[in-house]
Amino acid sequence: MWGWLSAPDRARLDDREGADVCGISGELRFDGGVADAAAVAAMCTTLSRRGPDGSGGWQSGPVALGHRRLKIIDLTDAGAQPMVDSELGLTLVFNGIVYNYRELREQLQAAGYRFFSTSDTEVVLKAYHRWGAACVERLMGMFAFAVVERDTGRVVLGRDRLGIKPLYVSRGPGRVRFASSLPALVAAGGVDTSIDPVALHHYMSFHAVVPAPRTILAGVGKLPPATVRTYEPDGSESDWVYWAPVHERRADLAALDPREWQELVLEQLRTAVRRRMVADVPVGVLLSGGLDSSLIVGLLAEEGQRDLATFSIGFEAVGGRSGDEFAYSDVIAETFSTDHHRLMVPSADVHAGLEGAIAAMSEPMVSHDCVAFYLLARQVAQHVKVVQSGQGADEVLAGYDWYPPLDGVPVERAVDAYTSVFVDRPHAELARVLGDRWMLTEDVSRAFVAEHFARPGADTTLDRALRLDSTIMLVDDPVKRVDNMTMAAGLEARVPFLDHEFVELVAAVPPELKLASGGKGVLKDAARAVIPAHVIDRPKGYFPVPAIIHLEGQYLDSVRSALHAPEAKERGLFRTEYVERLLAEPNSHRTTLGSNQLWQVGLLESWLQQHGIR
Repeated sequence: MWGWLSAPDRARLDDREGADVCGISGELRFDGGVADAAAVAAMCTTLSRRGPDGSGGWQSGPVALGHRRLKIIDLTDAGAQPMVDSELGLTLVFNGIVYNYRELREQLQAAGYRFFSTSDTEVVLKAYHRWGAACVERLMGMFAFAVVERDTGRVVLGRDRLGIKPLYVSRGPGRVRFASSLPALVAAGGVDTSIDPVALHHYMSFHAVVPAPRTILAGVGKLPPATVRTYEPDGSESDWVYWAPVHERRADLAALDPREWQELVLEQLRTAVRRRMVADVPVGVLLSGGLDSSLIVGLLAEEGQRDLATFSIGFEAVGGRSGDEFAYSDVIAETFSTDHHRLMVPSADVHAGLEGAIAAMSEPMVSHDCVAFYLLARQVAQHVKVVQSGQGADEVLAGYDWYPPLDGVPVERAVDAYTSVFVDRPHAELARVLGDRWMLTEDVSRAFVAEHFARPGADTTLDRALRLDSTIMLVDDPVKRVDNMTMAAGLEARVPFLDHEFVELVAAVPPELKLASGGKGVLKDAARAVIPAHVIDRPKGYFPVPAIIHLEGQYLDSVRSALHAPEAKERGLFRTEYVERLLAEPNSHRTTLGSNQLWQVGLLESWLQQHGIR
């Protein structure tokens, strides 16, 4: 049941459930009014799949907070959220996990703090009291939070370094609302749902990525990664960016030879995997059969984890495209004697899951991996609540095929080189794609790349590309995809390759060691000490969903229906002749990186329609 508490009402706090990974929401008013509790409750209802194990609410004058909970740490009622500490004058809602919370708890206890729970949420609350906003620099994990200071009226939002946990924000007359998903803010009402033309340009050009602080909707933004935002009672706000990886060669590592780099990278990854074993419930692994997830399994085995639950998914072949990589995942499962689950999904089930996957998207995401992760997460959640995943390795260690062409390109030609291999279509081509009222005169996506590449802290063209991809593209494509699809099933995914200390280390690895062996060379060589060589040396695979890569039958019908819907025609995002050309040849038109153009435009319209956006 949804219950609201006034700030002093501590007695009832103990009747609700503990807290960790979840969905959060809130409203703060600057006009002297009382926060709209019903709007925050509506947001929490929309977030229920992110936190199926319980809910809670809190209100004090101009501020209201809401919370949905997935039980991972402190399964008792003691760590309830929203968490109120009347002695410290703070109230907190928190989404995520702090892997080093036990060490921080010891430090805080030594400083005189007393704890009433064993949750990481309470550690964050007291860390904020001890160190203020700078506490984020001590947190190792994935998180988004909001802290209310009773005595000052100040509200502080924070997000983890790599943006693994989301936080969306919407401004309205005299107020700000925030939530763990964009649809939650829409559900609360009062949001400008018109399309942002700059975001649309990014979606159609920058590989469907809309960088923070924008979203596809003009009235909704998102807190950028590694950012703390402070709202004062008068409505003024300020941001502090507290972390950024440096893609330069470090003097303290300059003498390392390739073998020493391998050992250092492997040891740092081992630490990252070990950190992510922290839980009061079993932790499994999403095992694709590729290098990254296979190495995680191997390192967990080294840590002594037995009967590790591993999960692989496969689909029926369509249009000559294979739909599974079981041959490789089986090898790893047998090598390390895991409790392995082969999950084969019939094509009919893929189509049935399409609507659910789109509904789970906080923003439109083109990758066919979304549907695969959605279907996988639904089945995995029947066995475990937490998994480790190999997401992020390609972006931080140059694993994609668009990185080798950037090797050795002079930095003065870096923007041209990157956009030629990455962007979906050149700016001039958009004039034949977008409706007249949506076409911009400026190539805003190229300008975004140029501005990012011009920042200090990256030596070479490849370094600049990896910095952009790991802090922008990674956040708003692969990481968001995994969070949205797994949390829709009440499943938490942990990503050791995005441990910030690991990311800092590999940012300093010389480009030639990353590009070796067709990409991720330093990781491949390091992995030979842990997993079988033929899993390492196999051709690079992707999460294959053939029925979406090759559109036909009911999948094609669904896309056609979305693009011909009255709402789509009224919006006029795409030129009619462009849409009809795609529909006439549904599998002939691809973006620079091989995505199906018809799926890209159809997915955007499907998402808008499914979320009731007109």
